[in-house]
Amino acid sequence: MNTLVKAGIALVALFGAFVMMLVVGVVVIAKAGAAEISDGGGGLRGVPAEFRPWILRASAACTHRELSPALLAAQIEAESGFSTSRSTVSSTGALGPAQFMPGTWATWGRDDDGNGDTSPWDIGDAVMSQGRFMCSLIGDAKASGIPGDVRALALAGYNAGWYAVTHAHPPGIPPFAETQDYVKKILAAMSKFQGPGVLQVSGTGSGPDAVRRALTRVGTPYAWGGGGPDGPSTGFCDGTNGYLNGSCSASSTSGFDCSSLVMYAYWPSLHLPRTAAEQYGATSNHPVARGDLQPGDLLFWAHGSSIYHVAMYAGDGKVVAAPRTGRNVEVAPMASAMPERDYYGATRP
Repeated sequence: MNTLVKAGIALVALFGAFVMMLVVGVVVIAKAGAAEISDGGGGLRGVPAEFRPWILRASAACTHRELSPALLAAQIEAESGFSTSRSTVSSTGALGPAQFMPGTWATWGRDDDGNGDTSPWDIGDAVMSQGRFMCSLIGDAKASGIPGDVRALALAGYNAGWYAVTHAHPPGIPPFAETQDYVKKILAAMSKFQGPGVLQVSGTGSGPDAVRRALTRVGTPYAWGGGGPDGPSTGFCDGTNGYLNGSCSASSTSGFDCSSLVMYAYWPSLHLPRTAAEQYGATSNHPVARGDLQPGDLLFWAHGSSIYHVAMYAGDGKVVAAPRTGRNVEVAPMASAMPERDYYGATRP
């Protein structure tokens, strides 16, 4: 959201009490080969677990069905990449996961998570406020009579301000490259947030829960030195790592590297150290044979005795991992995730 956003849009009344449901897929699949499952229904997949219940709630609170969970998810991805870091501030001063300008936040912000603080960095407050604003904009788009997709018009209003939409020539998505790219990007990204999740994880406990949390980040870019307990962040280059096509990709990419994804997945129930080597050192007193792997076990690869990669066993012979620069967090067969000759061993946190 940029500085063109206008805050003088009528507030949409929020539905009464809603039961917040954080539903994570737990149906057990016994036979090998089963990989496509639901991550909890609601027509939403691939979002961080901490965002999921709020996105579903914000969508349900709007009387306009065009405000789908997938639309809200794609918009948050475009705004911040689901970042929860307090450093998530744009060059124009937009704040938090939904990138609210302070003036706009003063109109739409509410203490939806009930923690006593109305903050654009609180996930619940940000997402519910995003939903209220978008719901109002969709209503304005419907009432305006302006031809076109009301979702696109609402997104343009969120980015450039409703005034810019109504005073374009002709009225519609204004001729700003930023706004037009914003609308196209979000509508195109919606499909990846619709439907079932990517992998069924059976069982309960810290290991399966960590895998489920990691799976919500599938598709997040790899960033050497990036990421941590709060989610993805930009990384850095060290002279050897973080480069893509000769330039430092990590410093401009918000994402995870292999060990920060593992750290994020287990946090806060278990505070693992930052690097793959340190994670091996912290868990090596609980080695696991390859034939006894369970979801959440950590797998390590090394050159000699120098560990360079960690992944999480996800079940069914697969791992979830952030593989390398230029790739995204993914689910992959364990046998081909890294060179087989480099496999070092597994541990159970």
